[in-house]
Amino acid sequence: MQFIDLQKQYQHLKSRIDQRIQTVLDHGKYILGPEVKELEEKLSEYVGVKHTIGVANGTDALQLSLMALDVGPGDAVFTTTFTFFATAEVISLIGAHPIFVDIEEKTYNIDPNKLEKEIQTVISEGKFTPKAIIAVDLFGLPADYDAISTIAGKYRLKIIEDAAQGFGGSINGKMAGSFGDIATTSFFPAKPLGCYGDGGAVFTNDDNLAAKIISLRVHGKGTDKYDNVRIGLNSRLDTIQAAILLEKLAEFPRELELRQAVADSYRAALHNQFHVPYVPEGYASSWAQYTIRPLEGFRAEYMSILKEARIPTAIYYGKNMHEQTAFSSLNYKKCDFPVADDMARSVFSLPMHPYLDEEEIKIVINALSK
Repeated sequence: MQFIDLQKQYQHLKSRIDQRIQTVLDHGKYILGPEVKELEEKLSEYVGVKHTIGVANGTDALQLSLMALDVGPGDAVFTTTFTFFATAEVISLIGAHPIFVDIEEKTYNIDPNKLEKEIQTVISEGKFTPKAIIAVDLFGLPADYDAISTIAGKYRLKIIEDAAQGFGGSINGKMAGSFGDIATTSFFPAKPLGCYGDGGAVFTNDDNLAAKIISLRVHGKGTDKYDNVRIGLNSRLDTIQAAILLEKLAEFPRELELRQAVADSYRAALHNQFHVPYVPEGYASSWAQYTIRPLEGFRAEYMSILKEARIPTAIYYGKNMHEQTAFSSLNYKKCDFPVADDMARSVFSLPMHPYLDEEEIKIVINALSK
């Protein structure tokens, strides 16, 4: 059994993906070729935004978004402490100051009430200028953008949606990737929509931000690539990855239905034994991970049982951002984020992908029930 079975997915899409790759090999336009433009247009249609810009990876997508919003030294950027390192890393990369925020116990996403308190604290201290919020759609579930947008408007902050895990999720029919001033995603192979290497995208309805991202992804180019009007990055989505993503995107709605069926089976069987994922009314998750917490006992015991049954598991995330060595100079204390610390000690994730069959699901459930 695989935690995420990319090989099963490839076998299902093999002839279509192989043909797409062969087409690229035939025309030879390997960087920003026609498939990149086609993918950008189809992603815009799927997400419901005006502009999609393909970039080299999800981390670059976040950094480019901060650069396009002119965030830099002296600015404070607020984000969750319970996330992958890239979310926070990019804040420091551009010279801004990361401010971490605790999470909601039920959704694992950034807590809007605690977010506002952190903003007020930064304003009262006067050391940094509050500039932006990076909200993460963790495990496939969009963050509470109604509350976050209200707070951002109140304090005149920009919102960046990190939809690397949330792509395919939605709130009342509005798709992840369409919230805030600018949104990003990653096409890392293990993501809900992944390629066969690195890739990412930036989404926005703002014409000026889109133009700036297009410039920044190619060394800050102006009218052509030898006319550089700003400092940028080398962050182009290559054509073969775009070709692969086109076929995966075509299959993606069906895969979301299959992911939901897996999640429904897990929930029905495990809700009396574990805290299973909470999905608020009107929300839909893309189930990047299926993350649970024991009602009794410790996760190590359950993970050991599953390991004996040759069932893979993973921990997302065992070490919060405020605990990372790279951020030790921020002088956070462990008690500053009680919910995130509790989750880091207790959660673990089960196999989750669209090609997990009924027999495999039963094996997981039966092992946990013991």
